Amino acid sequence: MPKSKRARVFHLTQVTKKTREQKEKLFENIRECVPQHKHCFVFSIDNMRNSYLKDVRHELKDCRLFFGKTKLTARALGSTPEEAQADGIDKLTPYLSGSVGLLFTNREPSEITSYFESLSQVDFARAGTRATRTITIPAGIVYSTGGEVPAEHDVPVSHTIEPELRRLGIPTRMVKGKVVLGDENGEGSEGYTICKEGETLDSRQTRLLKLFSVCMSEFRVKLLAYWSAEGGAVTELSKPDEAQAQDEEMSDDE
Repeated sequence: MPKSKRARVFHLTQVTKKTREQKEKLFENIRECVPQHKHCFVFSIDNMRNSYLKDVRHELKDCRLFFGKTKLTARALGSTPEEAQADGIDKLTPYLSGSVGLLFTNREPSEITSYFESLSQVDFARAGTRATRTITIPAGIVYSTGGEVPAEHDVPVSHTIEPELRRLGIPTRMVKGKVVLGDENGEGSEGYTICKEGETLDSRQTRLLKLFSVCMSEFRVKLLAYWSAEGGAVTELSKPDEAQAQDEEMSDDE
């Protein structure tokens, strides 16, 4: 008698929360950096990508970057003048909300700001990203960029992806070995709109955009403010993003 499939055990990958030891280590590492560096920047990241962040760490290998719960970060720096680990560093507290990190450096602030102003990497959008423009596939033969470049500079999509296009909601069909919307002359269809500017993309739309090689995400690091050890002044570079989600409950950091 064959073994029942119900008896199979499936192991699911689980992501555990940081232990108290890890959080304490992060806390201590941040505190140790304060007297060792001349400046501390608070930054946020648009369209986070670990691969691009690794490049940043490599380029700034003489600096220290930290990500963590913002309330833990504020505690490490000191959120009041009495608790501050250095004069004036508590003034960074208003910028520690949402998804932000710290950058400790001995480089000149102008060098850091110049580096990040020139840093930009485009990538495919993920679900939850807002569409930066409207993308409509023209009627007729479907091309590999979905109409983003003139047909004379493009090539028709492979017939092998036609089933996936239909599965993703595009009413394509095969005509004389080519994937088309309507007919070859563009008649019988008004084209197909994948997304409209400003709308939140779902996983189906992001898959279609990737199939047509359309990038809508841009990895950028936004510097919010920095503290300088000399004088204890905090210089604001950008207003905190009020639309960012507030940090988790204090109990998560304890």
